[in-house]
Amino acid sequence: MSIVTTSTISSPPLISKRVVVDWLGIAPFLIFALLFLIFPTVYLVAGAFLTPDGSFTFKNIGDLFTPTIMSAYWISIKISVVSALGGAIIGFYLAWALVLGGLPTWLRHAFLTFSGVASNFAGVPLAFSFIATLGRQGLVTVLLAHFGFNLYSTGFNLLSFIGLTITYMYFQIPLMVLIITPALDGMKKEWREAASILGATNKQYWFMVALPILWPSLLGTTLLLFANSFGAIATAIALTGSSLNIVPIVLYAQIRGDVLHNANLGYALALGMIVITGISNVIYILMRMRAERWQK
Repeated sequence: MSIVTTSTISSPPLISKRVVVDWLGIAPFLIFALLFLIFPTVYLVAGAFLTPDGSFTFKNIGDLFTPTIMSAYWISIKISVVSALGGAIIGFYLAWALVLGGLPTWLRHAFLTFSGVASNFAGVPLAFSFIATLGRQGLVTVLLAHFGFNLYSTGFNLLSFIGLTITYMYFQIPLMVLIITPALDGMKKEWREAASILGATNKQYWFMVALPILWPSLLGTTLLLFANSFGAIATAIALTGSSLNIVPIVLYAQIRGDVLHNANLGYALALGMIVITGISNVIYILMRMRAERWQK
């Protein structure tokens, strides 16, 4: 007599433990993004098309084209463009000096560490630092006056277009350094050697080889700096108060102000900011993808 044994083959679980662990790992970020990014964005986009009593309207969008608000957008765009270009140019040369300039390695590590801190130093602390440094009774202002130079007699004013632009460049320059440094690291030595073998000078190498390759990274990072400056609000409010008519300050006045209170118009202002910064970020991502293909 033969004994036949049967064994049951267990089916694999529908959801593996590793998948559960992986999703638990990213769950805090997803929850944070939903609560503080996705839901507020959807809420303000919806509010931009509503009246205070909840009726649908395009009036808030139409009010964005009034002279006062258009002027605020124009001033914000000018500040963002100037601070982005200034931060991009100065930051690029700093990164070039650190990566390709033959400086000591320890200096590069120290400067990159400082850039990581400075690029996130904004808001009220940054505004206070500049007031304490370049304000009418600031350290540098008093020191220059001690040597007979009155900074404010030249027309400089920290609470103005120029002052806010200089303040923004404090975090724009280190951000440029952090982002463009990997692109400079990706420049292959073989490209320079090939250009030299073909008789190219250093100037010809940079203008005909290096800069065309770096151009997508440079343009994309400049657009990112523009978006970073355009959306800054805490630094502008703490530094200039209501003396400068830029979009974040007008938005704050509409949502939290006692006189100009119109929350739905504030939502429309925020929607306009989202559109502008969103376009800048999308172009930055496209430029970044193109740059990475070149450097692979």
